[in-house]
Amino acid sequence: MRDILSYADNFKSWTAGMEYAARLAAQLDGRLTGVYVCPTAIGAVPAYDAPQLLSSVIEEIRELESLAHDAAPSFEQWARELGVRKAAWQVAEGDVPSVLAHLGNWHDLLVLGRDASLPWGTPPLLGSIVLGCHLPCIVVPPGCTQPKFETIVVAWNGSPEAIRAIHSAAPLLARAKRIVVLYGREREQFSEIGWNPEFNLARYFAREDIAFEHRGLEAGADDAGIAILAAAASQGADLLVMGAYGRTRFSEWALGGATRHVLAEATLPVLMRH
Repeated sequence: MRDILSYADNFKSWTAGMEYAARLAAQLDGRLTGVYVCPTAIGAVPAYDAPQLLSSVIEEIRELESLAHDAAPSFEQWARELGVRKAAWQVAEGDVPSVLAHLGNWHDLLVLGRDASLPWGTPPLLGSIVLGCHLPCIVVPPGCTQPKFETIVVAWNGSPEAIRAIHSAAPLLARAKRIVVLYGREREQFSEIGWNPEFNLARYFAREDIAFEHRGLEAGADDAGIAILAAAASQGADLLVMGAYGRTRFSEWALGGATRHVLAEATLPVLMRH
């Protein structure tokens, strides 16, 4: 978890979520990349508008990109002041989820601030990033700037998503003083033929020299998100680790109920992995 990516909604000030990402990079002695995404001209102008308007919009976007590139020294200085030894600034043009998925090819973690004022801050749009970026994501609630890992709660149901989330969180779990695993109803695994090796959570933690406590979690599919957040709060968690679940609806992704609820309501940072 050495290369951390954070999205900037502007290039004049840095959000609480970005500060969380910078402080996390400093704690892990990692590298931080901030990215600002300009809109595309095609998406900004209706197809029926005059070509002259399109030309004007393209010119404005090019000017915006130039100003965004000029913000690099300011971002890098700000990151250094927070203890980040290596910081970089990227500017792109396009769709935010697609850009972040591309940058995910050479990053280990994406940090996203949850803020309804941002263009992607609502749960459905935020969820599309979490499901599509192919990275573990820490979703940070409004106003949270300081990473803490005294107590980490892990939501476990035996699914591949939960396994990936736990494996991704291993560097943070190793820093925790207390880890509580919430054992929920395990998801059924379907296979057309053959069988896969079992992932044994206790054995995995033993191999990583990670001690943990376990708690049962009695909840159905409809109230799993509520139960997970209530259990995390009762344990005084600083971070929640869980799988991010989606299901296909024709060609679109729909968020699973627990994922949607946690994205909307969590008051602590949540590490999710699809």
